[in-house]
Amino acid sequence: MKERLITLRLTEKSYNELSKEDAELVASARAATDGSYAPYSNFHVGAAIRLDDGTIVTGANQENAAFPSGICAERTAAFYAGSKHIGRRFTAIAIAAREGGSKELTSYNISPCAACRQVLLEYEKLAGNGIRVLMASQTNVLEADSVATLVPLAFSDF
Repeated sequence: MKERLITLRLTEKSYNELSKEDAELVASARAATDGSYAPYSNFHVGAAIRLDDGTIVTGANQENAAFPSGICAERTAAFYAGSKHIGRRFTAIAIAAREGGSKELTSYNISPCAACRQVLLEYEKLAGNGIRVLMASQTNVLEADSVATLVPLAFSDF
């Protein structure tokens, strides 16, 4: 038997350390939480994707009483960007969340769920470059230099 250790490298930044572009993307994700429809979980997630032409596309999670019928913020933004901005490549995505009725972001950094990671990995392959992932909290932002960083045993071919 052989044991393998898988590690992942993330960069933790304070809000003051973000570039102007990254701060704008995180602020857009934060603002997108207002479009969340989350009456069941009270977990309001917003995502903002920057395209290669500088356009920012946002999305928010949408829940439904038939639970599998809902969709995450990251996929809402990705599918909209993919269908309305044909040929544009994703360069970065920011994710932010609020809990309950709070207007403040969560005290912890949230990352995309496994389904969203897989979808974003497909867009990363399409882009031909890493899509940076910015995961916001009240106090800092964790950055992965690519979606593949968050999916160490990824598959992207069939």
